[in-house]
Amino acid sequence: MDARTLLEPLREPWLNAATDALARGEATRAGLRPQLLDFFDRLLSALAQGDPTPLNIVVTTWAWSLTSTDLSDERLTVLDALRVLGGVTLRVVRRHLPPEQALQVLEPLLPLWLHAFAYAAEQELQAQMEHARIELAKVQQDLERLDRSKSNFVSVAAHELKTPLTLIEGYAAMLEDTLRSAPAPLREQSQPLLQGIHRGCERTREIVDNLIDVSLIDNNLLRLSFQPLWLHQLFNALVAELAPVLEKRHLTLSVEPFLGSRHLIFGDITRLQQAFRHLLLNAIKYTPDGGRITVDGRLLPGFVEVRISDTGIGIAPENQRLIFEKFGRVGDPRTHSSSKTGFKGGGPGLGLSIVKGIIEAHGGTIWVESPGYDEEKCPGSTFHVLLPLRSAPPDEDETRGLEQLAAYLTQGE
Repeated sequence: MDARTLLEPLREPWLNAATDALARGEATRAGLRPQLLDFFDRLLSALAQGDPTPLNIVVTTWAWSLTSTDLSDERLTVLDALRVLGGVTLRVVRRHLPPEQALQVLEPLLPLWLHAFAYAAEQELQAQMEHARIELAKVQQDLERLDRSKSNFVSVAAHELKTPLTLIEGYAAMLEDTLRSAPAPLREQSQPLLQGIHRGCERTREIVDNLIDVSLIDNNLLRLSFQPLWLHQLFNALVAELAPVLEKRHLTLSVEPFLGSRHLIFGDITRLQQAFRHLLLNAIKYTPDGGRITVDGRLLPGFVEVRISDTGIGIAPENQRLIFEKFGRVGDPRTHSSSKTGFKGGGPGLGLSIVKGIIEAHGGTIWVESPGYDEEKCPGSTFHVLLPLRSAPPDEDETRGLEQLAAYLTQGE
């Protein structure tokens, strides 16, 4: 007799033994028996044909049903199930058949089982990868939904804050006008209070403007007005603007001449000044008193690179991408300080996100390099900004309107 003929009468004892080995609960056993019966019948078919492919269908079904109650109740993988079924088959055959007939059955079963193991491993890997892909897609959707909610909150908060802020500024101005006709002692007493209100309003206005900028960047609504500019002039203006802060903190800011700094390029002067101001203020905040900040760069094919280096406390590698995200502050929030220029002064975590949005809106990119974070050794950080070397604005209408102005300015250089 052939192996199939010898094994077929063992269907019922094999089925009972396999069911008991794979499932303990009565309900689980009832649901599992039809699947095991299908596997046994396909095993018989594979023995008759000498071809293991009939097993592929049931193995594939099990591999892609990782969450089914049939096999997952016992936390078995497909390979675990096949290992158990192999042991059951060996025991049943040896128990019910003489040694010669048992060997006659087991010998052709071995290559079938090896194929089933290999095929199951392949299918299980594919199923797990697909499961991971689906889960990752769900996580990505959740993150996108969370990001949209965050963007919506930023947009709503910015516009909701503008109205009361405008009212405070208006009433403060009215109060100031009223106090001009008040007695001198009252004016003197009120002046520091009004100055405090104005400073608070100014700081709040900056935060609201930053929230609006973040909202514009998130929704791809940031509009740029491209004009001819030179980077060395832009940095000279920033150095003059920040001079009082640098003097107060005993910091040295030097702008080194570099190829590309005197090239005529096109960009939004106001926005680029805003971006580089943020970067310089960031360097000021995280550089101890007496430190040094250096601006230099180089000319690259099609781009100009600007580097802003400092002798500050540095940035840990795991935070070097986080700092460019919205609200991406690092450090202990319990030590948060709202100082714009004080050492380790904090903020809402919007500045570098805005910088990234402005630079990318220009067609450039930004990244940071730092050996790490150390408040004692101060390894420093270097921010790299790449800007395209445009010889004309991207908008053709603006190009025609600025051709004569650009020619005149170029002659002046």
